[in-house]
Amino acid sequence: MRRRRFFVESGDMIKIGDKVFNTRVFLAPLAGCSDLPFRLICREQGLQMAFFEMLSSDALVRKRKKTLSMLKSVPGDRPVAGQLLGSDPHLMLDAAMKMKERAEVEFIDINAACPVRKVVNNGQGAALFKTPEKLFSIIKILALKAGIPVTVKLRTGFDKSDTKALVNMVMGCEDAGLSAVFLHGRTRAQMYGGGVDYSAIKTAKENLNIPLFASGNILSATLAKKMFDETGCDGIIVARGAMGNPWIFKDINGFLKNGKLSPSPDKKQRIAVLKRHLSYIRKYSELPPSTVIGLMRKAALWYLKDFAGASSARGKVTPAQSYEELLTLLDKL
Repeated sequence: MRRRRFFVESGDMIKIGDKVFNTRVFLAPLAGCSDLPFRLICREQGLQMAFFEMLSSDALVRKRKKTLSMLKSVPGDRPVAGQLLGSDPHLMLDAAMKMKERAEVEFIDINAACPVRKVVNNGQGAALFKTPEKLFSIIKILALKAGIPVTVKLRTGFDKSDTKALVNMVMGCEDAGLSAVFLHGRTRAQMYGGGVDYSAIKTAKENLNIPLFASGNILSATLAKKMFDETGCDGIIVARGAMGNPWIFKDINGFLKNGKLSPSPDKKQRIAVLKRHLSYIRKYSELPPSTVIGLMRKAALWYLKDFAGASSARGKVTPAQSYEELLTLLDKL
């Protein structure tokens, strides 16, 4: 049964700990995707709240250059939250403090959802579903000592959906001092395929009195509304649905407010926004040139879809070896 709710919500406003947000639609902490250029381009298309990419607690504590560069931000990139991957409570606290020193984060999320084998084999990510007491210990120490709201990203189960275990997990997390739950509606075994378990999300929500944000298969405005309608969740986090489709945030916001779907961007609009995205990569990336052009080609492949001749267009830009060459090839499409 649903317990007493104590968090503030009104219209699009929601409270996580002592932080108030004027949106219920967040961008997920996508590894290898949710970098500064991606966040900025999504913000231009209606996004209000984002995460940095998922960061390894060990790498952050060791101050690895690449990891520290992933905390890069600018004044227009606000508000933003951080997400940490790890399983050692004291190391996670150290990483949380390092993150607070380096970035203006609204809250810190604990990743207990990553399904990647090497992460799980390390006892991290989704593996924490099998060791709830360890997860509770991480939450307790961060909630007590980090001086910032703490949230957790979970899945509906490990090998299979287990509603009883999920309810015990989310209630235990709340009792440990958690400020919000981010719940992906698939098990670890499902990875990113198969159906989303709306019923499990709904049940988890009914047993919490802190906000629950849902994710999984939110690839359009209609699927976003379905998630709200089917689960009663307080908010959603968009992940793969934003890749090459930053318009999804305007689409979702508009559809939730007036029930009207926006027209899909045409080829010209896609290329124009892609070029802007590429300019941000060029401006803000601190990676080697060979890595930067790889990021640019990857972004181009995301955007060049859903129009006649898209497959051919993707093939034409793949050989690009520089920013200038990629722009030239795009101009010829």
